[in-house]
Amino acid sequence: MLAVLMGLSPASAATSPSPEPSPSGDFTSTFTIGGLIRDGDTPIEGVEVQVEGDGFDEVGVTGEDGRWTVPVPGPGAYTATLLPDTLPEGIVPRDPENITRDVTLGTTNTVNVLFPTGEGTVVENNIADTILTRFIYGLNFGLLLALGAIGISLIYGTTKLNNFAHGEMVTFGAVIFFFFGTVIGLPLYVSIPIALALSAFTGYAQDAWLHKPLRRRGVGLVQAMIVTIGLSILARYVILFFLGGNIYTIDTGLTATIDIGPATITVASLVSMGVSILMLILVGLFLTRTRIGKATRAVSDNASLAAASGINVDRIIRIVWILAATLTGLSGILYGVFRQVNWSMGFQILLLLFAAVTLGGLGSAFGALVGALIIGVVTEVSTVWIPNDLRYAVALIILILVLLVRPQGVLGRKERVG
Repeated sequence: MLAVLMGLSPASAATSPSPEPSPSGDFTSTFTIGGLIRDGDTPIEGVEVQVEGDGFDEVGVTGEDGRWTVPVPGPGAYTATLLPDTLPEGIVPRDPENITRDVTLGTTNTVNVLFPTGEGTVVENNIADTILTRFIYGLNFGLLLALGAIGISLIYGTTKLNNFAHGEMVTFGAVIFFFFGTVIGLPLYVSIPIALALSAFTGYAQDAWLHKPLRRRGVGLVQAMIVTIGLSILARYVILFFLGGNIYTIDTGLTATIDIGPATITVASLVSMGVSILMLILVGLFLTRTRIGKATRAVSDNASLAAASGINVDRIIRIVWILAATLTGLSGILYGVFRQVNWSMGFQILLLLFAAVTLGGLGSAFGALVGALIIGVVTEVSTVWIPNDLRYAVALIILILVLLVRPQGVLGRKERVG
């Protein structure tokens, strides 16, 4: 499906033009390091980034589109350092203590490096304002995680299967939305339904063509889990082949910013938070007020008893897979708007999704929501005191501590063992 949509050719060649070599380069090279620097959604011109490595030292400067590119001699390890003094007055890096990035060229010829500014920037050096700002962005991040985490929870609740291909379902939603919305240029009200419909189809396909036949043949949960790991690896590198290793920005047209206390947040982020909250409410109503939702909960509680009561368990599982894939695709769309699109974006947050589900309580959709909000807020607020690269580790430490005190999770139920 992805191959057909991408035109059976690598998307990195079809959807994103190759960066132009820096005028200051003294050699011709097919290896480049570059990136995009913006204030919110506004490109910043004239910002300098220094690239060093193995005797090489070159400075790239952003153009009118905010992009900078430095050609390098060949594959190897480099460091890219943002020069804060070249930023316009009033604009600072989102993480002033983390302005150097390690870059390794080898598997791909071009690597994009991000130095976030704008959204998340706190001009006043006030710890209370900083914490409040991080809390707001953590709430946004948690809501995005919640959509994907609920999908994992629904699948686990009805099948007891841990789906390790869930991260690629996040990436798929973001990539399809990027392809139709940014590359082809379709309006949001067209590209979003297309992305959600194709995401729903992936859920249908996984159950109908893979997991249902495995269930009929009596394949155990461990073997089925290993199958999802293999599917995850396959899907991830298929996406890499067609999308390429670059990082892409989704053009939503919602570039305005709004000040909420000390924080500056884009309209796109506010809209994504609103959409997440609305979808979570609808999922809650679906599970508690509709016949299918009640049947889903019955299957989750006891599939054998539900089948004996006349519930078509296979049909419910099929519906759950479709619903979970749709929610996860929407999570990918919103996450792509929030953090940009790349081939491994879903894999990068897969552990956080599982942490949210485990923290909230395995098989509990509402627990997944609570766990995701905790994880999202903790990962963002923790960057006030620790390096940005360690924020996900803090979330997992919180998970371990909670499980030591309450093994069943925040909203999980105690179960008798033996």
